Amino acid sequence: MFDRFESGEQAVLVHVDFHAEIDREDLSELKLLVSSAGVTTLGVVTASRSTPSSRYFVGSGKAEEIAEQVKLLGANVVIFNHSLSPTQERNLEKLCQCRVVDRTGLILDIFAQRARTHEGKLQVELAQLKHISTRLVRGWTHLERQKGGIGLRGPGETQLETDRRLIRGRIKNILGRLEKVQKQREQGRRARQRAEIPTVSLVGYTNAGKSTLFNRITEAGVYAADQLFATLDPTLRKLELADVGTVILADTVGFIRHLPHDLVAAFKATLQETQEADLLLHVMDINDDRQQDNMLQVQDVLTEIGADEVPQLIICNKIDQVPELSPRIDYDEQGKPMRVWLSAQTGAGVELVQQALVQRLRPQMVNLSLRIPPSMGKLRGKLYALNSVTAEQPSDDGQMAMQVRMSQVDWQRLCKQVSDEYGDSLQAFVE
Repeated sequence: MFDRFESGEQAVLVHVDFHAEIDREDLSELKLLVSSAGVTTLGVVTASRSTPSSRYFVGSGKAEEIAEQVKLLGANVVIFNHSLSPTQERNLEKLCQCRVVDRTGLILDIFAQRARTHEGKLQVELAQLKHISTRLVRGWTHLERQKGGIGLRGPGETQLETDRRLIRGRIKNILGRLEKVQKQREQGRRARQRAEIPTVSLVGYTNAGKSTLFNRITEAGVYAADQLFATLDPTLRKLELADVGTVILADTVGFIRHLPHDLVAAFKATLQETQEADLLLHVMDINDDRQQDNMLQVQDVLTEIGADEVPQLIICNKIDQVPELSPRIDYDEQGKPMRVWLSAQTGAGVELVQQALVQRLRPQMVNLSLRIPPSMGKLRGKLYALNSVTAEQPSDDGQMAMQVRMSQVDWQRLCKQVSDEYGDSLQAFVE
């Protein structure tokens, strides 16, 4: 019987350079992931292949080399920078006599460490269970045996079948609880939509600086660190913008290339904030050599969750690490802000984000001159409640001459209210 080994903190990393661009991973990113998981790297084994081997993922000679490195360095875990099949993991564990973790398992482990809220923990557990359910047979040969002992002999459910049934039950339970969370989020979104409060969602590659920028803009105090997946649980904060009013800003989980599908599915409720946003702030690490590739990876995830049609404002972050860059806003031919260059760490150019947000979200405004009779003092109160009065002057006949500025949406809503309450058209009071 093959026993599983406990996961450890001393690792040998394995990176395979494939000829096809779509299969390639980044070794430096793997090292960041390993560091974020709190694991010490003892050595790195690299290989080059056109296609993975069905038995070990790498060739048999390279697999023997990995096993020798594990023994030589005293490592207790091997981490692959790729997704492995259950059979490949099982074969490698037998050969190396230690725990073998693939890229998906590593990301899941980091997520499990980072989750803080009840919802976040449920989402991570769901993704882990879906991942584990396909790997129960790996290294657990005794689970294929039927239960034995007095009263348990004879035809019946094997231990493996029992575990699968228990996992299916737990997944069903978590899905039910996450559905309740999703309904609560939908109620909040509907309430904001009724109040016509715009939502702006921060998106971007992991460790691009989203949470640091979020804290700069909102003073929220969200945990931010120079590590991958520092943020898992979504945070919403109100932001007041001139000529726009209240805006909801959402900080979300970072994306990464080849993000496991189970994670995307598990974080559906969280990512829906992105899907239904009015504007996405796409934060980019301008100092990263892979910035264009990272941007494409984010676009792929946005397409997967159905948020690729949401308008974007590109935030070019970390300009403090590139001396020749300075804070600025780039505009398109119509004068619409498209990019903001800033440093969330130092605060340089952060005020330009709010300026660009106002220009992107500012509704069509109306400037009107009204003459309000004394009998409609309630209407005057509503105009002040909307913070739309720019000037007023009483006339000799007791009427109030008012200069107002408000959004087209607020004006139309006010016209309907006046019509319902007074039976008069508000246009009658426009000079």
